[in-house]
Amino acid sequence: MKHILVPALAGLALLATPAFAHNGLVHDGCPVGQAFSAGDLTITGAYTRAMLPQAKVAGGYLVIENKGTAPDRLLGGATEAAQTVQIHQMKMEGDMMKMSQVEGGLEIPAGGSVALEPGGYHVMLMGVGTPFKEGECLELTLKFEKAGDVPVILNIGGTAADAPPEGHEGH
Repeated sequence: MKHILVPALAGLALLATPAFAHNGLVHDGCPVGQAFSAGDLTITGAYTRAMLPQAKVAGGYLVIENKGTAPDRLLGGATEAAQTVQIHQMKMEGDMMKMSQVEGGLEIPAGGSVALEPGGYHVMLMGVGTPFKEGECLELTLKFEKAGDVPVILNIGGTAADAPPEGHEGH
């Protein structure tokens, strides 16, 4: 299994740190069912898709829950795997699907959650150097207005994945 490393995560004990929990399942060497926490935020279901050989962009998908009494805002992110990480939205305008950057970031409401999923809000990874391969993991730091930088790991599913990879039966 190949990991794409971000220096901020070097030495991070993913499974030994209470803020980083997973259910013990592993998909192709990557932990699944992970939860990443910072302050009042919990991030689950983090994944991206495998890319075609010449592709330079990819989407990242996850759910952000805010258990606090004040909203927070997802501003973007960073990874060594891509030149730029932005928050984008896809939506229908008439009979056309259009994608655009979410200016000013994406609000995560107090006591609520926001799902970043195919066809809607998503993390946009642009200028990817090496296309992602199914079964690998991608380390990404999400940037929030109040919670600050939150390191997460995205599992890389198949090219048409519409949900995070799950562990193999019997684990």
